[in-house]
Amino acid sequence: MESKRKAVKSPQNPPARAFPHKHLLGIEGLSPQEIQILLDLADSYVEQNRAENKKTDLLRGRTLINLFFENSTRTRTSFELAGKRLGGDTINMAVSTSSIKKGETLIDTAMTLNAMHPDILCVRHPHSGAVQLLAEKVNCSVVNGGDGTHEHPTQALLDAQTIRRRYGKIEGLSVAISGDVLHSRVARSNMCLLTTMGAKVRLVAPPTLLPTDVERYGVDIFHNLEDGISGCDIVMMLRLQTERMQGMYVPSIREYFRFYGLTKEKLNAANPDALVMHPGPMNRGVEIDSELADDIDRSLIREQVEMGVAVRMAVFEVLTRNKLNKAQ
Repeated sequence: MESKRKAVKSPQNPPARAFPHKHLLGIEGLSPQEIQILLDLADSYVEQNRAENKKTDLLRGRTLINLFFENSTRTRTSFELAGKRLGGDTINMAVSTSSIKKGETLIDTAMTLNAMHPDILCVRHPHSGAVQLLAEKVNCSVVNGGDGTHEHPTQALLDAQTIRRRYGKIEGLSVAISGDVLHSRVARSNMCLLTTMGAKVRLVAPPTLLPTDVERYGVDIFHNLEDGISGCDIVMMLRLQTERMQGMYVPSIREYFRFYGLTKEKLNAANPDALVMHPGPMNRGVEIDSELADDIDRSLIREQVEMGVAVRMAVFEVLTRNKLNKAQ
């Protein structure tokens, strides 16, 4: 599969006016040009992260706070590593031991953090819209690390980065997103990004795991996995988020894997060289067969993790350059 990889030229120091946003709260509302700026810049960081010397001092003297109201070791570590490789002071705020547990509101927390003069807050919250509310109350830039079932913009960007490095493009590709779409902020951000960049997107899920407003995204809907992935270039599997479910959304895990779990045999319905993605963490034997997940010829799952650090470095850079530009 290595033969598919095409080099993508990366610009150096894109002008701040090219990405005029103070925050990154979602993919919805970003233009194709703004998305491309982030992906091009992330490409340069991929090469830097593979070099012996991985650090720069772009964020020297700046403070980044990871404020996670939900546990996520991989995403938090990715944000932390991105900040440190750019030379910033990165702090992880342990919400479980903070004043929030003592009754402090989100606004109280925002005011407290604001008094510490951070430059960037990376926030994950279980409620949709909470990150937007916090961004309205602080002076620094805010990056949405995932809010409820709303958006997870850096995950969509790293997915796009992974696809683009393999195919050299996004436009014209056929991408199937399969699984628990209803509870997935990853799916929403990916639908926005991929359709904005010209990909054809299909959703594959049982009716109980699709949101009622899914038509507005301009995607095709399938309820049979093999029909849904037929002829696709990318099959993106989603985690079954049982922790967000109240009631019966699927008959049983065994039945779910039987009809919607991706195996090598079912993948034969897609294009012969179709690749598989998963935002993680994976439920092996639920959404995806373990043998397929570990197949380096078909699975991009490890590459997605690598792209995550580069994309978050690119996001930090454009937000920081915007602040510098306004201060001058």
